[in-house]
Amino acid sequence: MNFLGKKKIWYLIISWIVISAGLICLFIFKLKPGIDFAGGSLIEVEINKQTNIGEIKDALKDHDLPNLNIYQIGERGWILKTKEINEEKKNQSIVALGKVGETTEKRFESVGPTVSNDLRKKSILAISLATIALIFYIAIAFYRLPKFLSPWKFGLAAIVALAHDLLVVLGAFAIFGHFLDYEIDSLFITAMLTILGFSVHDTIVVFDRIRENFRSDSPVSHLKLEEVANFSIVQTIARSLNTSLTIILVLLAMLVLGGQTLQPFILALLVGMITGTYSSIFIATPLLIFWHKNK
Repeated sequence: MNFLGKKKIWYLIISWIVISAGLICLFIFKLKPGIDFAGGSLIEVEINKQTNIGEIKDALKDHDLPNLNIYQIGERGWILKTKEINEEKKNQSIVALGKVGETTEKRFESVGPTVSNDLRKKSILAISLATIALIFYIAIAFYRLPKFLSPWKFGLAAIVALAHDLLVVLGAFAIFGHFLDYEIDSLFITAMLTILGFSVHDTIVVFDRIRENFRSDSPVSHLKLEEVANFSIVQTIARSLNTSLTIILVLLAMLVLGGQTLQPFILALLVGMITGTYSSIFIATPLLIFWHKNK
């Protein structure tokens, strides 16, 4: 099967359409920062009877909780997220919830703008440092290559594929934030770092096979780079798809059966795993071929 025969379709048409749509959504809808990055307060309560979001909103409608978001955890647990409020406002809200049922406070946390700004900077720094470290790691890991192959181009191709995956996830969450009220928080950054590792891992599997197939004792070492790369994809695609499918099935089960508070985190991983598998085959490898086309 010739995966690279239509490489321009993969990374010039499909990928650019997906990324462009994501960037447009990012520009129009923007990401919705959670308490970790925008500052605010979180109240976790337990109500002694089954209720719904509508009843809770009705009970709190006269208490002026700005940007209120409500999530259910378990059968009777509820999390209220709002802009930063003081202890008195929190107590008034819990008393108001007593109209719905006997309410017990489980947790109250507030994050000020200074702390949230510090977290935002550290999150960006963590992703940037991890990306730079991966470029050097791949270049060092692939330094034993034929002279016409550049280990730095291997590293850059992997990072471009990674950037593709992260942009797709960001675009998806701009849409999810607008229509589903999903927020960007520390769990989302954890998901992004996990996607970063998975995407590069999948790409390295293909790149390592390309390197092995250029060894002198390989039956395909005499072929052109594009032919060797395509042969390498054929050799590794079953492993990549099986690994990804296993993870995706687990994430789907968690998405359906898990709690509402974990859904954004799981959905970010799910989108990242799917696009990470795609980019390893149809973004990283075609770019590698393109950058070595004259060699």
